[in-house]
Amino acid sequence: MLRSGDEMHPITRTILQRLGLGLFTLFVVSIVIFSLVEFLPGDFTKAILGQAWTPETGAAFEREIGLDKPPVTRYFNWINDVAHGDFGESFASRADYKRTVADLIEPRLANTLFLASLTAIIAVPLALFLGIMAALYRNSWFDRGVNVITLSTISMPEFFMAYLLMLFLAVKVRWLPSLASVDADTELGERLLRCALPALTLTLVIVAHMMRMTRASIINLLASPYIEMARLKGLSKSRVILRHALPNAWAPIVNVVAFNLAYLVVGVVVVEVVFTYPGIGQLMVDSVTSRDIPVVQACALIFAATYILLNLTADIISIATNPRLLHPR
Repeated sequence: MLRSGDEMHPITRTILQRLGLGLFTLFVVSIVIFSLVEFLPGDFTKAILGQAWTPETGAAFEREIGLDKPPVTRYFNWINDVAHGDFGESFASRADYKRTVADLIEPRLANTLFLASLTAIIAVPLALFLGIMAALYRNSWFDRGVNVITLSTISMPEFFMAYLLMLFLAVKVRWLPSLASVDADTELGERLLRCALPALTLTLVIVAHMMRMTRASIINLLASPYIEMARLKGLSKSRVILRHALPNAWAPIVNVVAFNLAYLVVGVVVVEVVFTYPGIGQLMVDSVTSRDIPVVQACALIFAATYILLNLTADIISIATNPRLLHPR
């Protein structure tokens, strides 16, 4: 509790403000998710029951899963359960045996996080290295070559890049497996081999954004007075960039890195479908097809929460690493 005359630390105040904004945003997104699922075409009971559907069994199934209640009531029941860590039961599994949504999502989310982590370990250091080198040797053949390659990868859709890599690396030269089917019993070495093509696809997609932001941020700072002073002192170009320019360029770099890390979890749906990788994106696509409402809602909410959390983290890190933002005029 603050004493009279005391002020909350700017970092603490910023964190609390960002967390409050994030929770409010997630609440609004949850309403959007629930509403969009409500507008999915088709009859949920027919899609789930299949040939066993009759008007009587359909009505009974709706009463069992709560679809006979008003949408507002179902939304507040759902969000209340989610707030207590209960995502409900899968509709599609009720015909055989009941499975909770958490049981379905847990292994798939672990697979997606493994693929995202593998990609981040490769992509983030590579992007920072290429961005620094491109700024260090600005307008050289290296800088031009890297820019041409990154612009080419940015302009290609993920699925097109995935099929190109699959064609050349899996079909033509047969260095890597074309499909990334893994399970809980897959050993680490085999898992890394099967995830190589999806990870390479995602790396090529996100490295371009991070590299170009790193290069642009450093180049913008090279015209600053303190950089000119460092040069006049006789410091080498590499020392000026690494010791003086890079620390002050962290704010935009961290933002774009966090944005791309969020994409690794949220935007892997296309890549997972192309390589039949058993991640949460593939699960969401399958659940939309089978009209498994609780699973679709849980996957979408996890995607939204991940995106919001990583962007809030980037905002906080940017403010913490830039003292000027802590003392607004």
